[in-house]
Amino acid sequence: MKQRITLATSIAAGVLALPAAADAHVTLQPKQVPAGGFVVENVRVPNETDGATTTKVEVQFPEGFASVSYQPVAGWSTKVAKEKLATPVKTDDGEVTEGVKTITWTAKATSAGIAPGQFHDFPLSVQVPGKAGDTLTFKALQTYSDGSVVRWIGAPDADHPAPQLDVIAAADPHGAAPSGGTGTATTEATSAPAPVAATTTSDGDSSTLGVIALIVGALGLLAGGGALAASRKRG
Repeated sequence: MKQRITLATSIAAGVLALPAAADAHVTLQPKQVPAGGFVVENVRVPNETDGATTTKVEVQFPEGFASVSYQPVAGWSTKVAKEKLATPVKTDDGEVTEGVKTITWTAKATSAGIAPGQFHDFPLSVQVPGKAGDTLTFKALQTYSDGSVVRWIGAPDADHPAPQLDVIAAADPHGAAPSGGTGTATTEATSAPAPVAATTTSDGDSSTLGVIALIVGALGLLAGGGALAASRKRG
């Protein structure tokens, strides 16, 4: 009986550890981005070791990222390397011929790095290239204070998968769904019944009732006067 309890406890502990292990990868958050949109992406870097600190993170960009800016991170320096784009990108400010190749964050001191059990986000503002249905792959290199380097360059099912983004259709500003369907706002606007114009009818009814009331009152006065005259005559 004791052995069964021990086995069940071990299995439960292993199952609970799976999500933590799966989350302990270098990733980009959020994972889904709209085609052509400007979004803020966080390069999320966890420390997977027990005795070393992450002191350097390098992210390699796929082709097409013409517009990228980074948010300064306290205690870290940032270096952006560019390369000539195979296909220039047209923008409102003109044609862009260079794109971001790599961004490298380096801790200014070991104490400023990512310690064991910690993670850190490195925010980026980017314009998403490509079209809906594309998958953008970013290779990443994570360097530790002991000199070891973890290469996040593998397939999604690898031990060290490369971070990826899924490109989805941009939302329709008029409320239509990305897939071409009708959005909620449009449906509500077209299906709402028109208000009934009851003001004129109500005013007409009120006037008619007022005339009838005056006639009834006049008849009442005449009847009262006739009755009074008859009573005086009898007297």
